[in-house]
Amino acid sequence: MAVYLDNNSTTALEPEVLDVMLPYLKDIHGNPSSVHRYGRLTRNAIEQARHQVANLAGAQPEQVIFTSGGTEANNLAILGALSNKVPAHLAVSSIEHASVIEPAKILINSGWKLDLIPVDAACNISAENIESVVSDDTCLISVMMANNETGVIQDIKHLNQHIQSEKVLFHSDASQVAGKLPVNFAEMKIDMMTLSSHKIYGPQGAGALIVNRSVELEPIIYGGGQERGLRNGTENIAAIVGFGAAAELAGQQIEDINKYLRTMRDALQSELANMPGITLFAAQSDRLPNTLQFAVDDFDGEALLMHLDKQGIAVSSGSACHSKAGIPSHVLLAMGVAPELAKNAIRISFGKHNRMDDVHVFLHALKEITLTQHQSMRVG
Repeated sequence: MAVYLDNNSTTALEPEVLDVMLPYLKDIHGNPSSVHRYGRLTRNAIEQARHQVANLAGAQPEQVIFTSGGTEANNLAILGALSNKVPAHLAVSSIEHASVIEPAKILINSGWKLDLIPVDAACNISAENIESVVSDDTCLISVMMANNETGVIQDIKHLNQHIQSEKVLFHSDASQVAGKLPVNFAEMKIDMMTLSSHKIYGPQGAGALIVNRSVELEPIIYGGGQERGLRNGTENIAAIVGFGAAAELAGQQIEDINKYLRTMRDALQSELANMPGITLFAAQSDRLPNTLQFAVDDFDGEALLMHLDKQGIAVSSGSACHSKAGIPSHVLLAMGVAPELAKNAIRISFGKHNRMDDVHVFLHALKEITLTQHQSMRVG
């Protein structure tokens, strides 16, 4: 029985979304920049998707800049917002996705000073954490709305209120939150926000950066003039249309999906809490309704992942972007987790196509694998 429990990495494409995309893969092929009717047809489709994504994000359509995904959107937010400024200071949280941390580190080569905002043992960022790194020359802060590994949610609106200077840009990666919890760009009063299509049952290869009108943003890809010159290159029409359809569907289902995912997550957490040798991470924090991260004592996370994979169960040992690195999760290390325990981490992330039976299948497999491991250790 195949069980997919890695929905924070990517979700399955919804059939309704595929149906909307197919005409733009088969029959409708005008370039959106062309002025003839074929071009106008695809341009109108992109603008409809822009409205759909804006509605999900609590933003205005003109604030939506389509990209090739969350990674490009994060790079555009960091590099695009700072490339036209005199090198000064920026701060990003220590638990950010690599697509935020890496471009931030690249800026060090241009003279920028970078600070990583600390988290506590429960993966929470406090206003004091923010205030401890903000200085008079801070230009940008980036704090993700929810962590992709632990699922811990940050109170972005509250944190933003503690930034005294209006010159400090606030960016938040909301890729993991959109579609699971309500998101409202306008209410948070932040400057930039990242979304990703394939996290909400849309196609891979599409994302968006929501940008406040007051932000002076420079492109990181040049030529063509698409997306108001901020994301140049012919648009991936089918993916953008699919992103829009997925966003509309997610907005309609968000309340029911939230409750459904939480039921499975809590059932699994309750069982794991009663198993010996299990460490649950950030279990008392406010988390995404679908996400749970834990470790098994004396059992390497990559090895456990492979054992589960042999039984048709797909889980993650952390971020998919670092799943082959063989190093402890930087998120858990930032929380103060010992490296040897962090290497044992496994992440479960449910999706709307999972069933409670998947919880039982996973638990049965986990108990069987760990029991066999412990028996082998005793024999050895």
